[in-house]
Amino acid sequence: MTMTMTMTIEVDVTIKLKHGVADPEGENTKKALDLLGFRDVRGVKTMKTFRIEIEPEKGNEEKVMQEVEEMCRKLLANPVIHDYTISVVKSERR
Repeated sequence: MTMTMTMTIEVDVTIKLKHGVADPEGENTKKALDLLGFRDVRGVKTMKTFRIEIEPEKGNEEKVMQEVEEMCRKLLANPVIHDYTISVVKSERR
């Protein structure tokens, strides 16, 4: 029996609103925290993080990053109102 080694890469994509775009959810959360007595909070901004697990062909991390960038442009982020960051969380062979 032969075991095949596969590589898995986990990538975090964090989507956040661009500077100057209204964040009503963050603002409402800040108000609620203030009402609960957390008066030191100066601001709350919402973000969304996707953890994407990919099995790349031939363990090519550069190709994975390009693919995730394309995912952001096509689906995950709206370039008009969002900025995003992509970071590799874990890269391992199984």
